[in-house]
Amino acid sequence: MGFRREFPGRAAVPPFDPELGAALAALGAEATEPITPDNLEARQERDATSRPRPTVGDLRADGRFDVVEFQVPGPPGGPDVTLVSARPAGLGGPLPLLYYMHGGAMIMGNAWSVLPRILSEWVLPLELAVISVEYRLAPRAQYPLPLEDCYAGLAWAASHAAELDIDADRIVIGGKSAGGGLAAALSLLARDRGGPEALGQLLLSPMLDDRGSTFSSHQMTGLGVGDLTSNTTAWQALLGERHGAEDLPPYAAPSRATDLAGLPPAYIEVGSAEMFRDEGVAYANAIWQAGGQAELHVWPGAYHGFDGIAPKATLTQDARNARTRWLRRLLAQSRAGDRPS
Repeated sequence: MGFRREFPGRAAVPPFDPELGAALAALGAEATEPITPDNLEARQERDATSRPRPTVGDLRADGRFDVVEFQVPGPPGGPDVTLVSARPAGLGGPLPLLYYMHGGAMIMGNAWSVLPRILSEWVLPLELAVISVEYRLAPRAQYPLPLEDCYAGLAWAASHAAELDIDADRIVIGGKSAGGGLAAALSLLARDRGGPEALGQLLLSPMLDDRGSTFSSHQMTGLGVGDLTSNTTAWQALLGERHGAEDLPPYAAPSRATDLAGLPPAYIEVGSAEMFRDEGVAYANAIWQAGGQAELHVWPGAYHGFDGIAPKATLTQDARNARTRWLRRLLAQSRAGDRPS
């Protein structure tokens, strides 16, 4: 792989937060087993059967939420896209919308499993609606198909705002890991196509760079969750022969973007002990250099996916509170008529 920098020897690594480290150790070696081309199909099957997938009835939580699944037109020539929409029951609108893309390295995950946390943390206390997107997964669907699924769903939601009882001027695009990378790419694509203008972009440990050339991607390889081997496998599954190509468009890997002007304000978080650290920090810096707005958090001792593995840890609570404060502030500014820039 000629596009990858070489890092001689093993660099010193940031220590895991004690609570997070204990939670990871309790999961055993299987939790950190790398994904390779040889075990990819088996890992996808294991994820599909083991990941809890709540039903619409489960998500309604004894009537606390209104939940509806929509089948909407997909990208030209593609199948319909499934959107899972949820909002506090009985709450009139139009409500602001969090348009969310799940994680899973572009090769795993689903739109339903991420919703219980989102409903409890943001939808209910912030009085907003959420739409979670069931985009197609690699390698069966390679770039640009997953991103085009997300764009088609966003365009449909914005054009059906009255039907959904949402405010099309108050849409926040968000996601975690692969979903964070898709959220960044979707913000770029919507800007360049003149599509729906987002109020903000919520990028949680975003998967942004296919090249595997950052210091942290090598520093943390073999440690924690989501190392360089797994990340390379995922990018190869998504991009195929275009993996690492010099002319890869920024919508495929947002770290390739050279123009980050005119994007919605961003919240970017990474852990100090995860491989995505340096690309997340660099993306925030590039937004600032382009005159944009970004709030960056680097959580000390946090590995990839720490909040799901150690949900009760003090650091997890701090991270969740910071995300919620950013969302609340963003929505308050827009309610006051002062759209963030």
